[in-house]
Amino acid sequence: MKVAIIGGTGKMGRWFTKFFLDEGMQVIVSGRSKEKLLKIKGELGVEIADNVNAVKSADRVLISVSIENFENVVREIHSHIRPDQVVMDICSVKEFPVKVMHEYIKTGTTLGTHPMFGPRTENIQNQNFILTPTNNKERRFAKDFKGWLEEKQVNVSIMSPRKHDELMSAVLGLPHFIGTVVCDTLINCVDLAETKRVAGTSYKLLLKLAETVASQDPEFCASLQMNLPKVENVEGFFCEKSIEWLNTIKQKDKTAFADKMRVVKAKLGKIGASRSA
Repeated sequence: MKVAIIGGTGKMGRWFTKFFLDEGMQVIVSGRSKEKLLKIKGELGVEIADNVNAVKSADRVLISVSIENFENVVREIHSHIRPDQVVMDICSVKEFPVKVMHEYIKTGTTLGTHPMFGPRTENIQNQNFILTPTNNKERRFAKDFKGWLEEKQVNVSIMSPRKHDELMSAVLGLPHFIGTVVCDTLINCVDLAETKRVAGTSYKLLLKLAETVASQDPEFCASLQMNLPKVENVEGFFCEKSIEWLNTIKQKDKTAFADKMRVVKAKLGKIGASRSA
């Protein structure tokens, strides 16, 4: 099996390059930077090529590029896709890339995927992986790919591209939004180094989220916020709730605050009980 990774010099592209090599597969990598291509060739011993030639020599194609560059890449390679090939993407949103692949790629099989982990992940075991097939051909391949991943103890979910994007507005968009705002707040109103020295468990968790988000590629984070379809609804509701809770604090209404917490705790308990039933 030979896998072409389009955008293989990026962080996630490199991760999948190493992953497929460890699985005993051949890997051919393409990318925009000749310098980075030569570097990855020297470090990992993979073949390198331009996008078209990478696709021509592969059995499977994995597209690992930004959402902004995705359509240009698919437009470039689509006429070179063979009927026996499978083309997958790993964009953090799914409706748009799946639509683009369907529009251009008329041969072969396409599949939208989303690995729910980052390039610092050392082991794929117990990680979450989402597949978004939309027709019978894609569902057949997704079933096989799901089985292959599950053999490696990966948690695989199958859903529609739209359902994926709606969930990601909360799963990815909201934590990134909160982390960014928290980081912006802390660095402007407290001595961050001093707070770390006296931090408790809750603050450490909050700071971990803030620092994790702040360390990510700003272009990726901006792209995520601009492309998730309902993220402004989720984040807008969060802001409304923040003001609601803040007003209770401003009014020094201890009883109201405690009552609100009891309601939240009860709802959370019911959700937990329904899942374990």
